[in-house]
Amino acid sequence: MGREASERPNYELLALITLNKERVLGGKQTSLLAENEEEQKEMTVDIAKAMIADVVKMKNGDYLVIRV
Repeated sequence: MGREASERPNYELLALITLNKERVLGGKQTSLLAENEEEQKEMTVDIAKAMIADVVKMKNGDYLVIRV
């Protein structure tokens, strides 16, 4: 069964992995700066596995690790 249209989604942002130091933000989530795309992908997969979470790749190339 899916979520009802009137229900507010309950996502928890666990981590942001980026290549751009200008996008490392404060907040509850872990923000990590990778040196290259390969390191960025590896860190994303490792964090998602450890936290049993999902990964979203944004159009700007950053990765979000989220839990629904």
